[in-house]
Amino acid sequence: MTPRQITVLGECVADAFTRPASAPHELDLHVLPGGGPANTAVALARLGTPSRFLARLSGDVFGRLFRARLEASGVDLSDAVVASEPSTLAVAELDARGQAAYAFHAQSTADWQWSSAELAGVDLSSTACLHTGSLALVQEPGAAVVEEFLAGAASRTTVSIDPNVRPLLVDPATYRARLRHWCALADILRLSEDDLGLLLPHTPLDRACDVWHAAGARLIVVTRGAEGALVSLDGERVHVPAVTARVVDTVGAGDSFTAGLLHHLGARGLLGGRLTGLRLDEVAEACLFAAQVAALTCSVVGPNPPWRSQLPAWEAADPYVTGSPAAPGRTRPSR
Repeated sequence: MTPRQITVLGECVADAFTRPASAPHELDLHVLPGGGPANTAVALARLGTPSRFLARLSGDVFGRLFRARLEASGVDLSDAVVASEPSTLAVAELDARGQAAYAFHAQSTADWQWSSAELAGVDLSSTACLHTGSLALVQEPGAAVVEEFLAGAASRTTVSIDPNVRPLLVDPATYRARLRHWCALADILRLSEDDLGLLLPHTPLDRACDVWHAAGARLIVVTRGAEGALVSLDGERVHVPAVTARVVDTVGAGDSFTAGLLHHLGARGLLGGRLTGLRLDEVAEACLFAAQVAALTCSVVGPNPPWRSQLPAWEAADPYVTGSPAAPGRTRPSR
């Protein structure tokens, strides 16, 4: 089945990675196009899902870099706004594990200046899923406009949100104050274990899932790095293992996981509504695929998700076969 279009709304960020310069008292920056929503849109298109990106793209040198990457990956930019403001820049340092710490230069940049008029004419009739998150949902003045757009779309399409908390730029309390409202709008909530620690500190995974289900989210996926992912569908849970990878860095891995999850669900016709017919085993299978996409992203430098032709043959075996090395561990909710 050919997947229907997935529309992604959010920011592009120029990821500038530090590296030693040849001369003393200098520092080289290696700039790659990134930004969580942009990475997800690119990964979806490369996997074969028709991907449309709603973005405000600057005409500066970084904006031209973003546009070239998105177009080369096959992302539909027909509804992208040509913005007069500068692009957002993030300077990243990698630790020994390939984890990135960012310093953002994001004051009054193009990504956060959405107006209602810019989104008013967007047609979602062909969209199976609207995905957003990250800074677009918390950076004003555009955040309120994005929330308004989500509220209008929620009755017409599946809504997916990835909070992607950035504590160095936005106080996590800002995310906490809005998260219950986002859960009321969203069908899918995908977040990392680090996000969980910032959003609900000292809260066990099961309890956190129960809180977000009660607020309205039907499907919650918490990625845990090498520990795999916890999936909770209406309170019924399953653990999905990670895929072994040679890690160069982890930049963009979570965005690739989200794209793999949405692509797999969309390709099987499981997106487009309130997920009422979705089964836990179908989500587990999608997460196994998503973990493979994320592992391939970790094996290269920067947010560079794989093309469909780079994926090994994917055989959708029954994930609950006893003794299968990929069999997720299934649990019932503790209520």
